[in-house]
Amino acid sequence: MQKKIPSAAAIATPSSATHTPVTPDAYVQSLEGFSKTEAMLKTGALQNAMLDSSHFLIVATDAKGIIQLFNKGAQRMLGYMPGAILNKLTPADISDQQQLILRAKALGTKFNTHITSGFEALVFNAMRGQEDIFDLICIRKDGSSFPLLVSISALRDEQDIISGYMFHGSDNSARKNAEAGLALLHEQQLENNAEQIKSSLAAENVQLAHSEFLIGMGNELLIQLNAILGFSQLLEVDSQLPYLAQRTAVSHIIQAGGQQLALINNIISLARAESARLELSQEVVSLYDVMHECQIMLEPMALQQGVKFVIPQYDMRHFVKADRNRVKQVMLGLIANAIEYSGEPGTVRLECSESSSGRVRISIRDTGAGLSTQQIAQLFHSVSHLQLPTASADTSSLLVAKRLVELMGGELGINSIVGAGSEFWFELNAIADPYRSGAGSMSSTLHQPHMRRNTGKHTLLYVEDNPANMQIVEQLILRQPDIRLLTAENGINGIAIARTSRPDVILMDINLPDMSGYKALDVLRDDPATAHIPVIALSANALPINIDSGLQAGFFRYLTKPIKINELMYELDVALEFAERNPAGNKADRANA
Repeated sequence: MQKKIPSAAAIATPSSATHTPVTPDAYVQSLEGFSKTEAMLKTGALQNAMLDSSHFLIVATDAKGIIQLFNKGAQRMLGYMPGAILNKLTPADISDQQQLILRAKALGTKFNTHITSGFEALVFNAMRGQEDIFDLICIRKDGSSFPLLVSISALRDEQDIISGYMFHGSDNSARKNAEAGLALLHEQQLENNAEQIKSSLAAENVQLAHSEFLIGMGNELLIQLNAILGFSQLLEVDSQLPYLAQRTAVSHIIQAGGQQLALINNIISLARAESARLELSQEVVSLYDVMHECQIMLEPMALQQGVKFVIPQYDMRHFVKADRNRVKQVMLGLIANAIEYSGEPGTVRLECSESSSGRVRISIRDTGAGLSTQQIAQLFHSVSHLQLPTASADTSSLLVAKRLVELMGGELGINSIVGAGSEFWFELNAIADPYRSGAGSMSSTLHQPHMRRNTGKHTLLYVEDNPANMQIVEQLILRQPDIRLLTAENGINGIAIARTSRPDVILMDINLPDMSGYKALDVLRDDPATAHIPVIALSANALPINIDSGLQAGFFRYLTKPIKINELMYELDVALEFAERNPAGNKADRANA
């Protein structure tokens, strides 16, 4: 039904009539005989009458979603004054973003179309002529949230063209709380012992709250560590740093930050496992590739501590069916422990061999002090029960490693002799070499240590809205005379620069202010002028499902924050080498690179 707004004379103002609550249906029925949303704002009497209602939220927007009316009920529920909202924000800006993402996906699946997760997700049904009523999670000015039972309808002019949207709603907290209370009461009535149920629920809630707290704390600390570690690494690699004391201090910053980062990652992994949020992605994993990547990342740490890091050369490659990122996480943790406790001078050997029962064993041997039988027995107990000396393994990483290996169907163990060092090992289920049938030439080239390119000037475009990350990469590229850096702070500018400058490689943040990195990638791929450019994703979304989604979407590589300079430069070299070999672009080559 076409929605129109009545004239001011048709509605009583608070000064001329006794104010009575207006139901949502009665209000919608009263919106007849008016053609344009803009006229609503110009009619003072109507505006005053609408703004006087403090029991119902009434918000009107123009056709683009910009809020034009924000009544007293909206002000009371959300805590904003009109000056902070009008002509500035859309209803999507004050809604729960995760709910909008899920709503967009659900509607997109239902109607077999792409729907953005912002304002379009809110008004999609209304755009199709359907009045939409649902529970919307709104975000107050103070950051708290509440459920709003909202009705959304389109406002149309006399030519039946949408001129705006009307949001009418009421705070649904009381009903939600009542429903939750009734549900809990019903659950308790089904049980014989109400006290046992109460204790069980409390224990589960405490455990869940504990896990959620750890995840939240870890993510917040990761954001801060990103900048700290990035700038510290830049200072360390700068050969012009004048004072030895400063270099020593920077080294300590990096070491401490790296240890804190590892601890946070371990806390998050354990918490996700406890709250059933740990996700695994089973795939074919080349252990030699993962070993080589770990060597690139940890060799600087080993050299700094006077430890020789050795990986033997193998004629035969080993493959397992596992989660690649979790295998790498386990390997990095065990190697870092071995380097830390090997002593100076010391040696750490990373080896791979066939084991019994169709498995492959990865072992990390060190030349440290070793562990006693009693200490080994305590290693994998709960953290609160550990009483190990300082020169023992990092128990948090060991607990995480053991749990991850077991989730992937494997086994982790330790062999150690006091005074003779330790061997930490884990085994995973082996599979046949997938490249043996003829595709091995491409794979085998990736097993060799990557050499720096030396073939002229290259151009890198970095699309990033975070100033700290932008400065880190800018300072890093200043030390690369063969690379010219172009930058953009949002997806639209990044796409425009890519089309005009044709960079060799693009480094793309996933969470950009105007569009996602995925959307920007789609635009670049659809343009023949930029379709061939390898795009490396850079994101704080580090779950295996995020990485898999990024690679499946077409990113050349998917790197996670905080930025790891050695890894970034290695992958940048690979991408530039690929760009040299494939100037016209080849999707198949990019998938195999």
